[in-house]
Amino acid sequence: MTLMESPVFLALIGTTFTWFMTAFGAGMVFLTPKVNRKVLDGSLGFAAGIMIAASFWSLLVPAIEMSAGQGVPNWLPPTLGFLMGGLFLGVVDRLIPHLHLGCPIEDAEGIKTTWHRNRLLLIAITLHNIPEGLAVGVAFGAVASAFSTTALAAATALTLGIGIQNFPEGTAVSMPLRGEGMSRKRSFWYGQLSGLVEPAAGVIGALLITVATPLLPYALSFAAGAMIFVVIEDLIPECRREGNTDIAVITAMVGFALMMVLDVAMG
Repeated sequence: MTLMESPVFLALIGTTFTWFMTAFGAGMVFLTPKVNRKVLDGSLGFAAGIMIAASFWSLLVPAIEMSAGQGVPNWLPPTLGFLMGGLFLGVVDRLIPHLHLGCPIEDAEGIKTTWHRNRLLLIAITLHNIPEGLAVGVAFGAVASAFSTTALAAATALTLGIGIQNFPEGTAVSMPLRGEGMSRKRSFWYGQLSGLVEPAAGVIGALLITVATPLLPYALSFAAGAMIFVVIEDLIPECRREGNTDIAVITAMVGFALMMVLDVAMG
């Protein structure tokens, strides 16, 4: 296997792209003083739609297919992995101190701490980017089991989808931080920093699958469960906070359709 066929290398390239899209979106803070709340909520809905579609088409469906030859019901590995992914992120969410955007410091979640608001905001954003990097890494890790253009195309489609939704996510991070009183440079820095965890998570996911291929169905569904947890726990409540539900629903459906087209057309 050449370097260009290495799942770990491909995962690094893919997640570097998703980080770049986050930074690109965060860079919008230099171009406009503020983002219309309806646009922001629509962007969050769009991101939620892409993540839901990616969880199903790019992660759960392949996990079900790969479970067929493991001597257990083909629904068991993806079900266990999916629930474990949600449970893991739920436990992390309760333990690690963090604060969601737009919430007062009194609503900080996790273990009580004296950390400042900015650090708590950054931790929350970083935690919720881990599943996206892990999903890309595991998808490219699947290429290790049997290198094929189909597996590579499916992982590439997932990378493109997550990269596309990372653009509005980056904007959704940097602009509220600017509204919190940060300078443009610091708002951009924290916005892009939130996506920097994705390459690390992606490489770890690809390495795990490379050395333990039988875990692949569990790992794919684990990433799906973690992503769905983020959508339900963070993105959906945030895009409904200001009452722009209809806009968020429409853009979520557009995001879902776009990810479905990408996955079916390429994978």
